[in-house]
Amino acid sequence: MLKSKTFLKKTRAGGVMKIVREHYLRDDIGCGASGCAVCDGAHEGPVLELQPLDRASSLCPQPHYLLPDTNVLLHQIDVLEDPAIRNVIVLQTVLQEVRSRSAPVYKRIRDMTNNQEKHFYTFTNEHHRETYVEQLQGENSNDRNDRAIRVAAKWYNEHLKNMSAENRLQVIFITNDRKNKEKAIEEGIPAFTCEEYIKSLTANPELIDRLACLSEEGNEIESGKTIFSEHLPLSKLQQGIKSGTYLQGTFRASRENYLEATVWVHSDDEDNKEILLQGLKNLNRAIHEDIVAVELLPKHQWVAPSSVVLQDEGQNEDDIEKEEERERILKTAVNEKMLKPTGRVVGIIKRNWRPYCGMLSKSDIKESRRHLFTPADKRIPRIRIETRQASTLEGRRIIVAVDGWPRNSRYPNGHFVKNLGEVGDKETETEVLLLEHDVPHQAFSQAVLSFLPKMPWSITEKDMKNREDLRHLCVCSVDPPGCTDIDDALHCRELENGNLEVGVHIADVSHFIRPGNALDQESARRGTTVYLCEKRIDMVPELLSSNLCSLRSNVDRLAFSCIWEMTHNAEILKTRFTKSVINSKASLTYAEAQMRIDSAAMNDNITTSLRGLNKLAKILKKGRIEKGALTLSSPEVRFHMDSETHDPIDLQTKELRETNSMVEEFMLLANISVAKKIHEEFSEHALLRKHPAPPPSNYEILVKAAKSKNLEIKTDTAKALADSLDQADSPIFPYLNTLLRILATRCMMQAVYFCSGMDNDFHHYGLASPIYTHFTSPIRRYADIIVHRLLAVAIGADCTYPELTDKHKLADLCKNLNFRHKMAQYAQRASVAFHTQLFFKSKGIVSEEAYILFVRKNAIVVLIPKYGLEGTVFFEEKDKPNPRLIYDDEIPSLKIEDTVFHVFDKVKVKIMLDSSNLQHQKIRMSLVEPQIPGISVSADTSNMDINEPERKKKKLQK
Repeated sequence: MLKSKTFLKKTRAGGVMKIVREHYLRDDIGCGASGCAVCDGAHEGPVLELQPLDRASSLCPQPHYLLPDTNVLLHQIDVLEDPAIRNVIVLQTVLQEVRSRSAPVYKRIRDMTNNQEKHFYTFTNEHHRETYVEQLQGENSNDRNDRAIRVAAKWYNEHLKNMSAENRLQVIFITNDRKNKEKAIEEGIPAFTCEEYIKSLTANPELIDRLACLSEEGNEIESGKTIFSEHLPLSKLQQGIKSGTYLQGTFRASRENYLEATVWVHSDDEDNKEILLQGLKNLNRAIHEDIVAVELLPKHQWVAPSSVVLQDEGQNEDDIEKEEERERILKTAVNEKMLKPTGRVVGIIKRNWRPYCGMLSKSDIKESRRHLFTPADKRIPRIRIETRQASTLEGRRIIVAVDGWPRNSRYPNGHFVKNLGEVGDKETETEVLLLEHDVPHQAFSQAVLSFLPKMPWSITEKDMKNREDLRHLCVCSVDPPGCTDIDDALHCRELENGNLEVGVHIADVSHFIRPGNALDQESARRGTTVYLCEKRIDMVPELLSSNLCSLRSNVDRLAFSCIWEMTHNAEILKTRFTKSVINSKASLTYAEAQMRIDSAAMNDNITTSLRGLNKLAKILKKGRIEKGALTLSSPEVRFHMDSETHDPIDLQTKELRETNSMVEEFMLLANISVAKKIHEEFSEHALLRKHPAPPPSNYEILVKAAKSKNLEIKTDTAKALADSLDQADSPIFPYLNTLLRILATRCMMQAVYFCSGMDNDFHHYGLASPIYTHFTSPIRRYADIIVHRLLAVAIGADCTYPELTDKHKLADLCKNLNFRHKMAQYAQRASVAFHTQLFFKSKGIVSEEAYILFVRKNAIVVLIPKYGLEGTVFFEEKDKPNPRLIYDDEIPSLKIEDTVFHVFDKVKVKIMLDSSNLQHQKIRMSLVEPQIPGISVSADTSNMDINEPERKKKKLQK
């Protein structure tokens, strides 16, 4: 049966266009129920179980299926995901509404409909002749959709009467919309709210904990005087933003101070790019990453960013006086130059809440169901939840979702989602850090894996089309030990004309991942491989990353080659690009390659090639540095693991050899050469990488720190900075230059991917290169796959496709890649931090030399070179008399009693694992030297146990 839909659409020119769409209605769409004789030959097979006896409901004791409306799917998705909830009918009407309102929830529903154990059936009611409804005159689309859902629910109940008496089933309509529920009951449809139904499942009381608490008014705390001002409605916010009364931006909470945040304004106004917020009332219930509207305060109310480190101690909900007292600490007298534009949140434009990992802080009130949840991310406020499982969940990592934040509640309301496992357990903590940094880490789906080549795989004649055979070349790879995803290999040989030929050969991943298929989409979503201390989260399936794309030795592999003809002085005479086949002659570690270069006894082809590469790399590096490229520093650590327990038994800073630099130089050269080529061919659609120059204010800390050691650092240009760092030496303090470079790294901006047609500034500040991209790591970076595709089209080795030349889609892709790369970095740091805790847990207390990196109002941040470890030494502690502290931001310095601390001063600290707070176990540092009475601790590591109170408590419990 054919129907037509007609609607009017406004054109860009201002005209009106009439659009007519054909809408087909069918009789062969099945109900999805097993044992339904009417639908036995229907197009879709049965999904819903014949006897769904997995849940006993006191409201509807007979076997039944559930049919939820749109809002139930959107807001109660955590309940629906529970294994106890099965046999659910998801209407096409509902699915379409969810898709337009929340992409993440839509994906979760699709995952459930694909999970055979859940028995979720998608019924295409909009194309079924008996369930399709047309919009009535005067009826809005929302009311029409509600009616369509009721019509489908009624049809199902009538339709299932055809089943035999012993298999007869009901369909229960689940809605939280009071009017919709009343209409359903009037029409004879069994209907309940989600809460009514879940509370009726007597065998699954734990499901109640997963219910989202949606009515903010109904869940306001009983004591509650109003703490926060009301959020303005969206219409008023939009008017205010348009008129300039309010500014729109992203809310970024501080990790160090829970009473402070900044809003990054979405505008080109450089004066008000960053708005400072201080105090609970000005933060006004915004949560990290929310899109908010802020009102700028008058200039006499502007404040300076606080140097005080404040953590939320989780005091009583109504103890707001203490909060106000803490806020007064922030407002100390400051230099007028340090004042920043300051504002307050007046409304929320878009909530960016996500499920949060953390731990339950059990209430002291016996039998209480109301508890506080402490998130692992210190930028997220504590969350109030109701649970009957508090005793079970204590000492476990759990996931909680936020439901709302009433005006008279100190904390937001939320609900329990999932129990991840015991705190401190390696697998649990790894799962937490992956979830907290939004790292996609589920196993690759069958849909993705179906696009992998069938094994055994070999190179065919078709693969050789538009490809050079370079298997005769003496190619080798140089990587860290244990590397299985080998992206790159190199060769160097002398030509007959006396010049040198140098080749960088990169795994041809784009040959295996074709545009637009499920494998390509999943790789694009992941964006990057994430390297943790003991685990690698691959961007592409292992068959590609560790086998078919990995340029292992003595096997034929497909590659994309960048080949230069050079003089012996590293002058480039010719550059060419080609798809190729190579056969690597050796897979070396950096140490093995260095040993070959240094050994006088070795003169084989591989070693000769390495020596040639190393000599050219030194010339290339010298040239880059002369142009102003920066050589910065960041302490990287390597863990040595116990072979049986896999716990860290040693912690060292990574040693860098000449061969590390050798490989890096040729990767940089290949990336620059490819960037030039793809930009020549695709001036509007090249995917490039830029590194913006930092604003002068970023360098203040570096300049002041150097000045305190009588050194001058110039920051006018990258070249001036590089030269200043080279000259900043102290014969009596050799580590000073490394510290300056570490501090300079902290001043830098983040490098980002961008589309050449959407930006004018291509410059890479750190590399002093006018253009740059990523080409050399396609196994672990999706950006490189796109660059490979662009280059292949540029040299005629492959054909283009629409998305490749759509600059808006490329810009969106870059946005996701930048986010994924940032999250991967944070996840890696979190993994190092966790393994460092494990190391010191087994090692006990140690004393080590350290250098001050930053001084704060009440603390110093130090770096311990031996372990590449950074930590904070606090000088104000609870329940101890506060010392006399004088902080000078101009120098900067911190005077404690009669001792003055400057940046880069050498100190001695005691390091220990503080497990007294299971919520946030941390490395704790105390000052040993210089000796300050009442502040410094003894260097003796045998008489101090920060975890003793915890151990005594456990002993008493036993």
